[in-house]
Amino acid sequence: MTTNDRNIGKKADTHVDKDIDNKRRTIIKAAAVATAFGGLATRGVWAAGSDKPEKEEVKVGFIPLTDCASVVMASVLGFDKKYGIKITPSKESSWAGVRDKLVNGELDAAHVLYGLIYGVNNGIGGAKKDMAVLMSLNNNGQAITLSKKLADAGAVNGQGLAKLMQMEKREYTFAQTFPTGTHAMWLYYWLATYGINPMKDAKVITVPPPQMVANMRVGNMDGFCVGEPWNHRAIVDGIGVTAATTQDIWKDHPEKVLGTTSEWVAKNPNTARAMMAAVLEASRWIDASLSNKNKMAETIAAKSYVNTSVDVINQRILGRYSDGMGKTWDDPNYMKFYNDGAVNFPYLSDGMWFMTQHKRWGLMKDDPDYLAIAKSVNRIDLYKEAAAMAKVPVPKDVMRTSKLIDGSVWDGKNPKAYAASFKVRA
Repeated sequence: MTTNDRNIGKKADTHVDKDIDNKRRTIIKAAAVATAFGGLATRGVWAAGSDKPEKEEVKVGFIPLTDCASVVMASVLGFDKKYGIKITPSKESSWAGVRDKLVNGELDAAHVLYGLIYGVNNGIGGAKKDMAVLMSLNNNGQAITLSKKLADAGAVNGQGLAKLMQMEKREYTFAQTFPTGTHAMWLYYWLATYGINPMKDAKVITVPPPQMVANMRVGNMDGFCVGEPWNHRAIVDGIGVTAATTQDIWKDHPEKVLGTTSEWVAKNPNTARAMMAAVLEASRWIDASLSNKNKMAETIAAKSYVNTSVDVINQRILGRYSDGMGKTWDDPNYMKFYNDGAVNFPYLSDGMWFMTQHKRWGLMKDDPDYLAIAKSVNRIDLYKEAAAMAKVPVPKDVMRTSKLIDGSVWDGKNPKAYAASFKVRA
């Protein structure tokens, strides 16, 4: 063998050694990633670390309501760690505060009203900012409470309220939680169903959810629409009655969402997916059993979250309703967080519906491009990827059809005509 041949052999051996070293480093690195993140790398969630979350700590705002549970439990039960992030729930005092902190970046994301996200995106209810709905957090589980004084006068439901308002002429005051939000839209829709125009026949005020009961106690309003546990709290305290549940208005209606800004998603797509997957796992956990629901109620009742007694939360979360006037019932359409994934999918038609109601009540002067806006706000692309990570089934259609309390059918096919179809409007 010549000297040249020996040199070529040494070079070849060196290349082999380098290849082995490179492969060894790759294997060690992959093993470290898999160990650090619960073995997810081996299941293809991240490709050699390329899908690693851009932010490892995520600050997620919430309002003290039962339906903040999936965000809280994702953190408490450690589902967030499984996806390489830490969710830090941040208790906020009002929806306006949540809006402002999302827009200015103090919060990464939030448990937030569906209609608030669309309001900000369309420049109503605050400064205009491109927003994103990552997923739906819950269906059902809100209610309309009327004061005990009204109930004693015969206003125990929509018909009774309309009759009393005709007989006893005065200024009637009702409260919702944010002008473009879900509770405002449920309240307006319910009143209008019984011929009461919320813009002309009543005074409507905005009150943060945890302050509803205290304001009704001192006589500041005749009724309110809010999420639980504050409707049940009004019954326990003897100051209000449940006139309607929001599932009476629209069975399996969209309610809170995991929302953020489009800018944040663009900068942190991997973090967004990880956060969504963690919350999806928490949603599935909550709905999996009665014992899980009870554990959830015990957790979120704490002062750091909802700050109320466990019994005020767990009755309605299990579907056990009372109206404060002696009637009790088991409601199959109680608040749901998962329902085999049907709850969480960000249907385009859900987002479009809120815009039809914003148009109906004069919050928007002109009809927007309903479908185009919904496609830009509801991040179905990201949701499908997060759902695959968490092994959550995804519905085939991006639209869904629902029949509401007044008999109208909403399917998202002709939003402009739907928005113009209501007799009672602004």
